[in-house]
Amino acid sequence: MHVSFALFADGANISQEGTLNILGVFDAVQVPTFPSVHARAHLVVRIKGARTETGSHALAFAWRSPQGKELLASTGQLEIAAPPPGVTEIDLPIIMPLDLPLDGAGTFTMAIRLDGELQAELRLHVRDAKAPMPGAAMMS
Repeated sequence: MHVSFALFADGANISQEGTLNILGVFDAVQVPTFPSVHARAHLVVRIKGARTETGSHALAFAWRSPQGKELLASTGQLEIAAPPPGVTEIDLPIIMPLDLPLDGAGTFTMAIRLDGELQAELRLHVRDAKAPMPGAAMMS
């Protein structure tokens, strides 16, 4: 099994037809004060695998500050049942709403591990809203 993609979004759901819907994909935010929380972000992960990869799989997430401090972690077990006859690939979308703690400006990282192996590192660039934009001219 492997992570096909991972991203942060404002919202996500799975339709009645089984379609993964994602709204407002982002990789950067501006924050007015620190510490802060980016409320109700959605971590969207798509896991793909072969028909033979059924069974129990460990999934772990770790949210780290730019200094490497772990601010949030979550682990769990995925129980993958055999797909119907004729289906050769497992496609498992995961939507995890979460509040992302932000302790300062910089690049935060969400590490995603599947069965103990690092599958993806998703980055979120956090900017202090009060800081001048890089390369921006100052008017007086």
